Amino acid sequence: MLTVKTREGQEVKIKLPDNARVLGVQKASLDEVKPGSYVGVSAMPQTDGSQKALHVHIFLDAMRGVAEGFGPWDVRPNSTMTNATVDTTVAGTDGRTLTLKYKDGEKKIVVPPDAPIVKYVPGNKDELKPGAKIFIVAAVKQPDGMLEAPNVSVGLDGLTPPM
Repeated sequence: MLTVKTREGQEVKIKLPDNARVLGVQKASLDEVKPGSYVGVSAMPQTDGSQKALHVHIFLDAMRGVAEGFGPWDVRPNSTMTNATVDTTVAGTDGRTLTLKYKDGEKKIVVPPDAPIVKYVPGNKDELKPGAKIFIVAAVKQPDGMLEAPNVSVGLDGLTPPM
């Protein structure tokens, strides 16, 4: 059982089943993003049709295909999330442009030099201690009102996952 504060400051209780997957999130660099990498990119739409990355998440190979596609995200108003395979990377004057391909299409995303880059690594429940910053997706409200989550990602070395 985790007692956490949401980003809005609300305190909630989240039950983790015995088989919950714990992933660590650690700092990475854009140089680790290569063609064939499976990534998740939170971004903002640009007037030219491209996306400007807010942050880039490099997934473990075992996560390939998870939530693949493009859609709205709640990190900022009008923000998006693209989970896809990197097709190409091109260096430019305002950052690096990634072409991401997913089953129904592709997106061009400009990653500015100041965008946080993180990667997922295997983790364990011992890292879920008071003060740790976590990210949970797909929590399900139970009949008793409590949330249950099959997965939790925890920032390592004091990192706050940029979600």
